[in-house]
Amino acid sequence: MENLHSVYLEEAEDLFSKIEESLLLLEKSPDDSSLIAEVFRSMHTLKGSSSMYGSNKVADFVHNLETIYDRVRGHEIDLTQPIIDATFKSLDHLKKIVQSPDIPDPIDAKYHEKLTADIIGLLDEYSSGATPARREAGSIKNTYHISFSPNKNIFSNGTNPLLLVDELRDLGSSRVYTNINKGLISKNADPKECHTSWSLILVTEEDENPIKDVFIFVEETSKILIEKIADVDLLILPEFTSKLPPNDLNSKAPTLKEIKKWISAIPQDAIDRVADQLIVSDDLEDGEKDEKLQRSHSQEEAITSIRVSSDKLDELMNQVSELVTTQAGLSLYAENNFDPVLNAIADNVEKLSRQLRDIAFEMTLIQISNLFRRFNRVTRDISTQLGKSVKFLTEGGETELDKKIIDSLADPLMHLIRNSLDHGIESREERIKLGKPEKGTIKLSSYYSGAKVYIQIEDDGRGIDAQKIREKAISNRLISKDDDLSEREIYDLIFMPGFSLAKSVTDISGRGVGMDVVKKNILDIRGDISVESKIGEGTKIILGLPLTLSVIDGLLVKVESTSFVVPLVDIKKCFEIKREELSNDFNELITLEDNKIPYLDLRKEFLIKDENPPEKASIILLENEENKIAVCVDSIVGEYQAVLKPVGKYYRNQEFVSGATILGDGSIALVLDAYKIIARKIVKQKKSA
Repeated sequence: MENLHSVYLEEAEDLFSKIEESLLLLEKSPDDSSLIAEVFRSMHTLKGSSSMYGSNKVADFVHNLETIYDRVRGHEIDLTQPIIDATFKSLDHLKKIVQSPDIPDPIDAKYHEKLTADIIGLLDEYSSGATPARREAGSIKNTYHISFSPNKNIFSNGTNPLLLVDELRDLGSSRVYTNINKGLISKNADPKECHTSWSLILVTEEDENPIKDVFIFVEETSKILIEKIADVDLLILPEFTSKLPPNDLNSKAPTLKEIKKWISAIPQDAIDRVADQLIVSDDLEDGEKDEKLQRSHSQEEAITSIRVSSDKLDELMNQVSELVTTQAGLSLYAENNFDPVLNAIADNVEKLSRQLRDIAFEMTLIQISNLFRRFNRVTRDISTQLGKSVKFLTEGGETELDKKIIDSLADPLMHLIRNSLDHGIESREERIKLGKPEKGTIKLSSYYSGAKVYIQIEDDGRGIDAQKIREKAISNRLISKDDDLSEREIYDLIFMPGFSLAKSVTDISGRGVGMDVVKKNILDIRGDISVESKIGEGTKIILGLPLTLSVIDGLLVKVESTSFVVPLVDIKKCFEIKREELSNDFNELITLEDNKIPYLDLRKEFLIKDENPPEKASIILLENEENKIAVCVDSIVGEYQAVLKPVGKYYRNQEFVSGATILGDGSIALVLDAYKIIARKIVKQKKSA
């Protein structure tokens, strides 16, 4: 039951996102029939899922909303802003009550009653005086032939196919034929399996969409064929009904080919009694019919993806990580014990573990559009609250990131978008006065660059005044008047704890907390954050993020007997020099390829003392954006797949360390954070200059 509940909640969450996304688009294009149909179908699915799970209050509540959109879909009423607003409120309420369908909270229960009354009131308001477009054509009836062959395991998910047949019959007049596959039924047959199919001749005023909606829960696991055979009511023609077998269990259902033959034999004057014209579908050969039947919701081939619990994926990644560590031990053993067969096995295991790692890693990646989608609603609500007109754009939603990283990004991005809305985008009056478009723009985009993913939050608002930031920082004693800071370093001050340029506190922002937390959260996932801005033109905040937090490709290096891992993505080149070149240097600058580059000696930084260090040292050139730093180590061991593990309390405050990994011999290597190394060294160089 618990598993069923989690599946229900996941499906509901997906449907809420679809409805919300469609509603936001409908505000701009209220006559878009495809969007209206999408909202209706999602609500119909949500109602059915809630009924199957036993959440009758949720199902009844959604039914009223569904009725509104059914009438909008049928052109009986227009989609208005009050309907859209009421739907948004209903979605917010539904997100709460699907968690507790019995609505135990008295406040929620009272609000539930109020919302229900409001929706019924909208139905009554728009229904009175409405001229239903569908009912104007009450005399127009269509005749359909429907073939429904459910999957034999249809009962396992609680679906009763007889109820679906009854729902079809409610759409109009019909003849129903039951086909029992007696060849598959024996004394030992499983009573939980379905070996029955149905054929229907249905006459209805509806078009094909309501018929398809009946099968919305079983369309992927059943064989369904719906074909319009005439645009008149054939069941009132004796010339047609006289050919039909009796409507009972002993009668064999007529084939579609037989039905079309009977229709073609009906005299024209008989047809003229019911309609001016008869449309008969072209005959299909048996092969074509089978192809169409297979194409129209056939089962196994349609299944291209499955739902998997995120906990299972996490466990898979943990096991793959352990495999990578074990493989490193095997490779080390094979290296130390010369055996051609063992070496071949070790190489093969390394190859397979790397492939398995990549496949498992790809399984944990999800499109960032799943994260972007939720900010459409936030932008709408906050801009309305602030009285601002804002256009929210997204780009690069197909970019994929580790699920853990995406989960960690929700709050930081929310805060940055709120800041853009509150402090960045000007009021309508101010924008018009400045000659800007009345509607402001916030753009959220993502893209790959190297082995990183970048996310940008860009607005066309008032921008950030670097001089005001500097003055505020001086008054808060964060910097002194004599400090010579670049524009980027000045913008970085907004991430200092308690820093704020807001003149007043609002419900949206301005309390001086948040931006420091944003930066901390980004750094915690081994990312970086920077700001670009121009007064009067807007602000761009850029987040640089790793693809994954679990396993990285690194370079294993040694300083004395201590091992370190440097992420390969940050390494530009490697060099070898004589250590005396460092000993004779006082400015901590080294010449590489005719360029003076600041360097960091890990022996010195980690206080590793040895009276006889190696004569030669290895230099690793790190590059991050426009900055380059050289890191000096004793030796380079080689490439290494590092399984990242959190560090203990003694290393937690180390600036350069982002984690640790277990080597093949069981020893520990610290994983260095190249971004922090570069940032700290650049600041140190400027202070000493």
